[in-house]
Parts: sequence; structure tokens; C-alpha cells
Amino acid sequence: MHDLVIRHGRVVDGDETPAFTADIAIDGGRITAIGAVPQKGRREIDAAGRIVTPGWVDIHTHYDGQVTWDPYLSPSSWHGVTTAIMGNCGVGFAPVKRDRHDWLIELMEGVEDIPGSALAEGITWDWETFPEYLDSLDGQARVLDVATQAPHSAIRAYVMGDRGARNEDATPEDIAAMAQIVTEAMEAGALGFSTSRTVVHTTKDGQVMPGTTAAADELLAIGKAVAAVGPGVFEMSSDMAPAEVEFEWMRAMSMGTGVTVTYSLLQSPMNPDNWKNLLKLTAEANQQGASIAAQIACRPTGLVLGWRSTIHPFIGRQTYRDIAALPFEARLEKLKNPAVRAAILADPSKKMGPLGAIMTQGFDRMFRLVQPDGGLDYEPRASDSIAAIARASGQSPDAVVYDMLMENDGRGYIYLPLLNYTEFSFDHIHAMMHDANTVLSLSDGGAHCGVICDASFPTYMLTHWVRDRSRGPRLPLEKVVSMQTRDTARLYGLNDRGVLAVGMKADVNVIDFDNLAIEAPEMVFDLPADGRRMIQKARGYVATIVSGVVTYENGEATGEMPGKLIRGRQMADVAMAAE
Repeated sequence: MHDLVIRHGRVVDGDETPAFTADIAIDGGRITAIGAVPQKGRREIDAAGRIVTPGWVDIHTHYDGQVTWDPYLSPSSWHGVTTAIMGNCGVGFAPVKRDRHDWLIELMEGVEDIPGSALAEGITWDWETFPEYLDSLDGQARVLDVATQAPHSAIRAYVMGDRGARNEDATPEDIAAMAQIVTEAMEAGALGFSTSRTVVHTTKDGQVMPGTTAAADELLAIGKAVAAVGPGVFEMSSDMAPAEVEFEWMRAMSMGTGVTVTYSLLQSPMNPDNWKNLLKLTAEANQQGASIAAQIACRPTGLVLGWRSTIHPFIGRQTYRDIAALPFEARLEKLKNPAVRAAILADPSKKMGPLGAIMTQGFDRMFRLVQPDGGLDYEPRASDSIAAIARASGQSPDAVVYDMLMENDGRGYIYLPLLNYTEFSFDHIHAMMHDANTVLSLSDGGAHCGVICDASFPTYMLTHWVRDRSRGPRLPLEKVVSMQTRDTARLYGLNDRGVLAVGMKADVNVIDFDNLAIEAPEMVFDLPADGRRMIQKARGYVATIVSGVVTYENGEATGEMPGKLIRGRQMADVAMAAE
């Protein structure tokens, strides 16, 4: 008798083979048979009419703090994620000296918009070194597997103190000390190292985060430290400016050490075609022997603007600021008052800089998110913008926005795509997805709590890109499954998962594909210290299975906690199963 048998499902594997109907048997946390399974299971799941996929492997999350108190790592686990990789973009919480706790919290709050009060109350700080951080995580139960990377900002501040925080040049002694910490982190089980080289990532006081301007000698020494323990990943968010200079050290690092370098790639409104040049440089480097991958997103980096979001179009108007501190229900009563509405609309916004102006007055790039039928439109046309609606209706754009925010009893939302949507279309994303040197990523699970919820990416890939897209070509189901299972797992050397084959780890999703849906965003206050976060739930996940154990059934947690801390690269029990 098998531990678990999933019967009659339409198997959509991570290797892009055509879907087929089969049973899957699981024993001891591994897949033991696929096909016709005559033996019974101690537990059986009827998957007739459902698709059966590997569990999603999300390689770009920021649960570094949340993982210490939340065994569910929601929203990601609600969307079928069975493996989450943290420590991205150079931010994290180890190593850390006792007097730097608050500094790291403020850095994470500034860069990733995670409430500092929640981090301060939720994190126990029973570690100093990176290996001690992993030991702390290893001792906790959770529903999914987690892995992490060594973050540059924490390491730099640990070694260099204020000099590192101010982005001063590292001395040879500083570099040697940082490299040693990275070596220890890799030996303890880190999957790699991460850094940030973008001016967008700033501290709460507006300074670029530590490591942003690190010189090539510092980066190359760290790359060698990653490689010394074994093949690893060097992950970064970067402006890639100038691109040729960045690729020079990236190529040299990868070719000289065997490390895989991976960077974030989004279409910039300042240079809409630059992504093509970056992919060209990536291909050229890989043809020369490097291993470089661009991490791409499945939709725009977009803000969800509501009355309780971090920012919305009226945040800079004094008449609104006069009531902003009121509890939401009391504030909502004020906002419903026609006289208050008129006063806010008549009040000019204070100057907030170029980005602030876009986020508060960029009405030609703002859209209704939740549609009248309850669906969500992340690929709207330019003719759907708030500015266009205002012109057609004869209203002012801010009046249109105000009334949309007041929908659903003051819980309406406006969608503002900042990056990856310059031409009001996903066609460039479709092209990126077909490039051999890209990997699906950038969900930022756990981050940007007050204005973004992209942890729903895995579900969106199936609903929009496979089933519902009407403005351009869709993607085959088999490709979409592969993109967020085998492809993401292999980038980080997790070769024991991402494919449904005998000997592979039994991480599985059983999905009602026809009825799969993402729910509307919702602002909740369930973090420690009543911290806020924006969430999105999903419908249609019949079961999520981690190491052969059902963790979610019909969207409800079972209470089982089979998740583990991943330490280092993972190999399949059966060599042929990894192919």
C-alpha cells in the first residue's frame, strides 16, 4: 500500500512533455510510480478532470523576517508555492551584531516596504552569524520548503560598520572578511549571494543601500567565495548602467568561477527597448562560456492604490492629510461626505518629485483593477486609463479616481503599472518568456506590503497566460508549468524537484484549471504589531502537497508542516529522474 495515490489526473510535468492522464504514487516523500497504479494508497486523491503539476518553485521572495514567525509564508503558499527562496536583492537579517538589529529592520522597511514595527515585534534575533540564522530557521516547522542567500547589505555592515552602510570603498582586508563570511554561509547551506546595484533601492532616509556602488574587486572576490564551496548563484537587482561595464565583470565572474549570475530584467519607461540589448549581451556572454540568466516578471511591476495603501493619488493633499491619521472607518465616514470630497479634489497636491508625481498624478497610467464582473485586469489598454475615462465623461481625473477608491465601501483599488508596461501591452513580456536566457521570477513574495501583492504570480501564469489572455498570444500549459517548476529549480541547483518522475521529491499541485482564479487584493492587518499587508487569495487549488504530505486542501490549510530548510544544492535520489 502506498502512502498517497493521486488518481486519474491530467499530468502536466515540468519537463514540457505533452500532458497525459496517469496515477501518481508517493511513498516516503518521493514519487515511486507514475502510470497505472493498481495498489491502493493509505490516502487517495481523485484528480479526474484536474491537472496535476509539480509544486511551484518561487526563486524571488523576501520572507527573511516573516519566515521566523509565520509557518505558512502566505500569500505564497496559498498559490501553490512549495519552495520559496529568500535573501534576494542584497537584503536580509544575517549576519548581524546586536546594535544593528534596528538598522537592518529600517533597511528592509525602506527597500521592501515591510512594516518595521512588525519586523521588530516578530523577529526573535536568536542568531548573530549567518550559520546561526540557518540553524534558527531549521528548528521551525512550516508548510513549505525555504532556502536563502547571503545578503550583501548585512554582510557589508557587519564587516565595515558605518563605512559599509555609507557605501565607502572596501579595503582588501574588508573584502577578505566579507568573502570569508560568504564562504561560511555557503558551507552552512546558502544557495548563493545577493546584492543590489539599483538606485531605486533606498534606505528610509533616501540613501542607496549598502553595496550598491561596490567595486568589481569586491564583487569578484565574493563570487570566488561562492564558487569555492560549490556551484552557486550570484543574484542581483541592478540598473545595468552602463550595461557593457556591468556585463564585463559579470562575464568575468561567471567564466572565472563557474558561478551563475542572475539579474532582474524589466522594461524601463526611460529606455523601453533596452531589454533587447540586455538579452543580447546575456546571449553573447553565455556563448563565450558564462552562465548568466535574466529574471523576468509575468506582468508589470504595478502599484495597487487604495485608501489604506502606502500611497494613493491624494496622499499629498493637506485636506486629506488632516484626516489621514483617523481609524479607517472614521476616515471613511469623512471621505463619504460630499463637502470633504469637494475640498480634497480642490486641494493641490504638494510637490513629491518625479516618481511621486507619477504615483499621485499619472492618470494616463492609472487603471481600474477590479472589473465589474469581479475579474482583475493587469493588461489594460491605454484607452482604459483614468485620463481617458475622465476625457470621455467630462470629469476631472482625480474625481474619477476618488469615486473608484470609494467603491466596495471604500475598498476600491486603482492599478498603476510603473515598470514593464511602457507600450500598454504584454507583447514584450511574451518575447522575454521565449528567450533561452530568461527565467520566471520577481514575485517579491512577502515584500511591498502596503502597495503590491505579486505573490499571486504563479496562479496568474495559468489563469492569464494560458487560459484568459485576449490581447495577444497565449502560452502552452506545459511551458508555463515548466517555467515555474523545473526551470526555476534548476537555476538554483534544486535538482530533486520541479519534475514529476520516479525518485523526485513529491511536491505536487492538484488544480481545478477551469475554475482557477485570483481574488481581488485585500488589505489586512495580521502581521505582528497589527502590521498591514496586501494579500490576494486563490480559488481552484484542490490540493497542495509537500514531500508527499497534503498541506492545503480546497484552499484550506490542513495543519500539516512538512516543510524543511534547504541547505545547499539538492540532487534527486535517482539520477535519471533529474533529466
